[in-house]
Amino acid sequence: MAMKRSGEGPNVTRQAAKFLGVSVLSGVVLAGLALPGIGAFGLVAKGSVEGFDEIPANLKTPPLSQRTTILDSEGGEIAKVYSRDRTVVPLNEISPYLRKAIVDIEDSRFYEHGAIDLKGVLRAVNKNAQSGGVSEGASTLTQQYVKNVFVEEAGDDPDKVAVATQQTIGRKVKELKYAIQVEKELGKERILNNYLNITFFGQQAYGVEAASQRYFSKHAKDLTLGESALMAGIVQSPSRYDPVNSSKEATKRRNTVLQRMAELKHITPAEATAEQAKPIKLNVSRPKSGCITAVNGAGFFCDYVRETFLNDPVFGKTKEARAKRWNEGGMTIRTTLDPQTQKSVQKSITDHVYQSDSVATAVSIVQPGSGKVLGMGQSRPYGFGDHQTQINLSADKSMGGSNYGFQVGSTFKPIVAAAALEQGVSPYKSYPSPFRMAYPEEVETCGKPWKNSVGNTVQNENRSEVGPYGMKEATAKSVNTYFIQLVEDIGLCPVTKMAEKLGVKPAAGGKLDQVPALTLGGSDGLSPLTMAAAYATFANQGTYCTPVIVESATGPDGKKLRVPKTKCSRAMSEQTADTVNALLQGVVEDGTGKEAGLSGRDSAGKTGTTDERRAAWFVGYTPNLAGAVWVGGPGDKVEMENITIGGVYHDKVYGADTPGPIWRDAMSGALDGRDAPSFSGTPIADADKGSGNKGEKPGTGRGQRKPGTNKPGTNKPGNNKPGNTKPGNKPNDAKPDPAAPGGGIIPPGIIGGPEGTASGDEQ
Repeated sequence: MAMKRSGEGPNVTRQAAKFLGVSVLSGVVLAGLALPGIGAFGLVAKGSVEGFDEIPANLKTPPLSQRTTILDSEGGEIAKVYSRDRTVVPLNEISPYLRKAIVDIEDSRFYEHGAIDLKGVLRAVNKNAQSGGVSEGASTLTQQYVKNVFVEEAGDDPDKVAVATQQTIGRKVKELKYAIQVEKELGKERILNNYLNITFFGQQAYGVEAASQRYFSKHAKDLTLGESALMAGIVQSPSRYDPVNSSKEATKRRNTVLQRMAELKHITPAEATAEQAKPIKLNVSRPKSGCITAVNGAGFFCDYVRETFLNDPVFGKTKEARAKRWNEGGMTIRTTLDPQTQKSVQKSITDHVYQSDSVATAVSIVQPGSGKVLGMGQSRPYGFGDHQTQINLSADKSMGGSNYGFQVGSTFKPIVAAAALEQGVSPYKSYPSPFRMAYPEEVETCGKPWKNSVGNTVQNENRSEVGPYGMKEATAKSVNTYFIQLVEDIGLCPVTKMAEKLGVKPAAGGKLDQVPALTLGGSDGLSPLTMAAAYATFANQGTYCTPVIVESATGPDGKKLRVPKTKCSRAMSEQTADTVNALLQGVVEDGTGKEAGLSGRDSAGKTGTTDERRAAWFVGYTPNLAGAVWVGGPGDKVEMENITIGGVYHDKVYGADTPGPIWRDAMSGALDGRDAPSFSGTPIADADKGSGNKGEKPGTGRGQRKPGTNKPGTNKPGNNKPGNTKPGNKPNDAKPDPAAPGGGIIPPGIIGGPEGTASGDEQ
């Protein structure tokens, strides 16, 4: 019945008509307003008219967020990632049943009215007034589409989403003006197509194609009448009418849609009755989003792709621009991941280290000369459960890796050797290399000299390791005292400069500490990918290439995107690289890395183990592949003694006995069936012990530094802190291991530099 309020004039119907007349004349119709009465309409209309012309005329439609597909180098799918699961399809790839069902249930006069359905508005106003509440709205499909554009633009920001969906006069006015513009510019078919692609259908599915795949595991073009009616019904309330969790409510809603289609004569009553009698039949495909779904253990490789996209300026000038582009998705990214290499990496990892072990392993493999990352894996998979992690153990902190990286032990010694060779030191240079010695009183840096103000000492792993030694034997046996005497002669500045040329930087960021402990890999933490790329330089005859992980990428429109390219630069002479190759071949032939040697092809590498055996490494290469393997515990806290790893008991873990075999098996599978080139250069002859071969006299470890080799700079304070000597760590506690002599172990407190600072569960 019509209502009349005291002092309000005409009845409800005439008041509504008057309001509509004012709105139309002013270019404003507030469709679907949720007002319990009509008395306030005069003020509403007045306020709306005043602000209407101030609204910008152009609706900026954001690109629709879609899935991005990440592929390996051969085109195989690694994973699909998205912020919103959506695949945009044209109208002709959407079932005609679904197109009719959506229009019939949401806006049956869609093809008859403009941006606003005046009859619908009048009906809604009248009904809401009679009910004294909100019982009906009158938003057209065009207005709903505009609202969804606002929501899409808000992304995942809850505050922006709240603004985009708030029930206010201002938002309705804005929505209306844009709807008028959209009707004028796009036309009905494009509006319907856009609406079907932008709308949320529940179960993390946006747009009809993703929803069709989610509920029925088929394309939207193949949906039947009943399936189309079900999906059309979901739109009004995706949670209430969710067919997966609320089948009864979804069935009722589907039947309402079918009834409406019959009333509008788009299907026959018999067709509606037949479909209404059928139970809902779903074929659900669960959402598979993100790197957690990656195949062959490539979850962290996948994550590194994302980090590359978010961090590299080639994908956008600002961090915000890159994040927005990534979230919009719709890209196809072809990566450098080699399927054969990745499968071999993952198999070797699972063969040697269990997911449930107290320690973990990480492996990175790169291609010398191109910088391409061909494989990346770890024993703790990408995930959120027990013995899973979201930390990429192969990467630097800035790329999703551990906070501090991992001390690398004696795998740093080849960098010292390369620096010395570049300074003109002969590979036949010998030093007395006693079992134990005091650190030098002073070592040159790029700035103030480092001074041994507290009398720190250094010793070799085994008492039998007593020189004199030349560089080849000292490298093969990983003789600590040899390399400390070597760095005393050349200074730390050439070492840190060589490291920089090899891309070696702390995983936490910043610069390497210029302390003698650096020589033995006992200061800054590094990442496996960093070490693999550095050693690839030796294989590439002295030219370093930055790691790259993306081969090519295309956008949603199929156009090619710019991608990061490797940057190659000479780090050392070819002669120096060839000499280092010869040194490190000796390691795998008859030195600490024999267990890692490859059969039937040239290989080289270096073992490394750190204080208290908290980390063990093997980094090695062939002329066509380089790889790094780290084994250690969470937070760098596990001391790997009396420990079982991968079902194998170890009284002490060395770089040779766990990382070495992992490297060997991973590389063997990666190289299977591929070329086996040889290293260039001349082998280094074995020197007679203490003979000072090639005219070199045994060095004294004092006063042999070349003048002018150390440039001034700034030394960091606090780098000469004493180590922390613990009870029981006497020199004779180091027990020789015949399988891995001289593995580079330095008992706590004798390195002469700060120990790693990683703590907690972060690695």
